[in-house]
Amino acid sequence: MFIYNTLSKKNEEFKPIKNSEVGIYTCGPTVYHYAHIGNMRTYIAEDFLRRSLEFLGYKVNHVMNITDVGHLTSDADEGEDKIELSAKKQGKSAYEIADFYTSAFFKHFDSLNCLRPSVSCKATEHIKEMIELILKLEKNGYTYKTSDGIYYDTSKFKDYGSLVGKAHIEGLKAGARVEMSAEKKNPSDFSLWKFSPKNEKRQMEWDSPWGKGFPGWHIECSAMSMKYLGETFDIHCGGVDHIPIHHSNEIAQAEGATGKKFVNYWVHMEFLVLKAGDKMSKSAGNFLTLDSVTEKGYSPLAYRYFCSQAHYRKQLEFSFEALDSASKGLKNLKSAVSDIQEKTGGAKKENNSSKHLDNFKKALQDDINIPKAVAVLWEALKDSSVEPAERLWLAGEFDKVLAFGLFDFKKEELPPEIKNLCEERTLAKKNKDFKKADELREKIKSLGWLVEDTPAGPKVKKI
Repeated sequence: MFIYNTLSKKNEEFKPIKNSEVGIYTCGPTVYHYAHIGNMRTYIAEDFLRRSLEFLGYKVNHVMNITDVGHLTSDADEGEDKIELSAKKQGKSAYEIADFYTSAFFKHFDSLNCLRPSVSCKATEHIKEMIELILKLEKNGYTYKTSDGIYYDTSKFKDYGSLVGKAHIEGLKAGARVEMSAEKKNPSDFSLWKFSPKNEKRQMEWDSPWGKGFPGWHIECSAMSMKYLGETFDIHCGGVDHIPIHHSNEIAQAEGATGKKFVNYWVHMEFLVLKAGDKMSKSAGNFLTLDSVTEKGYSPLAYRYFCSQAHYRKQLEFSFEALDSASKGLKNLKSAVSDIQEKTGGAKKENNSSKHLDNFKKALQDDINIPKAVAVLWEALKDSSVEPAERLWLAGEFDKVLAFGLFDFKKEELPPEIKNLCEERTLAKKNKDFKKADELREKIKSLGWLVEDTPAGPKVKKI
């Protein structure tokens, strides 16, 4: 199996630390608002990765964080905490905000058929681990104190910027959008622990060796990932926007504390864009939630199918026209499976030597090529040289990875008008009035329904 590694900038053969076991950490949501469908594209891609590994025989330990404190409104370690700011705006406690949006996130996550992580860890429940990690960095000489917190001195870490590439280190400024504060030693230095503002009581703050305050956003992921996966683990995932700052800082923290390689394979997912070049973001206000999609009549799995049409390392342009096409594609896919199931009575025939199964595995082994895997599914369903029971088994196997809910279909109720026309057509055929029967078939088709004559009688389905 080969995976594109952001660290090496090339496809690499995947070799887990433990034979047949894989540790994966995925950056989870900051729960101050609803996740948008661009965020959900990343989680779907990560789910495809996890399911692919499990399909190929690996046991996966999947850890995902819930950032419920410490993520400031600016990457420059300035501004308010996003959770506390949302709490002020909505007149609720920070914990109420975090709980509400965490529940909303997992509701959407589940509706997209994403597998729940083995461990979902909240930042607020791991303050002890973060303080311990900062103490290690302090002991190793990587920290300094300013008036607003404890900072990491990136000039002390010789490999800082290895993830983004040495040629781009100059761009590794704290957010690259603001001027450096007077107390920072280097533009890329970042906070490990922020002091609580004077004369202001925060809802989320803790005692520490340096004073009352709260953790920086970056320290959370390093501390929690190493707690559950060890000081070195296999795969770390996230959106491409995390490469230059968040993930570069995670590496600096973890390796500065342990002296060991932090992660072997870095896997990053590209943006969902509204139009060429524009990413979707909550801060810019140009985002759609999954609810805003389902309210228009699209199922969450139609969006999952839409995301499967592009490789995770390619930008995907969203439009409702494209989603409409994907919705029809998924409906046709389920219809094809339903047709085969009717022919076999639900019976399946296993064939582990199938060429289609082999091609499906090859697609997954090629840097999780889900678009190719979907194409293989279509090829298998249409292959008349393969008996129906085997095709049905293949659909079930492939859906372990694709999770389109291929066997979750409801028989559509015929509108009274269509039902009456079908009965009239059946009577015309019985009376051998085939001209009228053909005319009625065309009329039914013009109304959006297709009549197919089968040995078991006429079958009607939505076009």
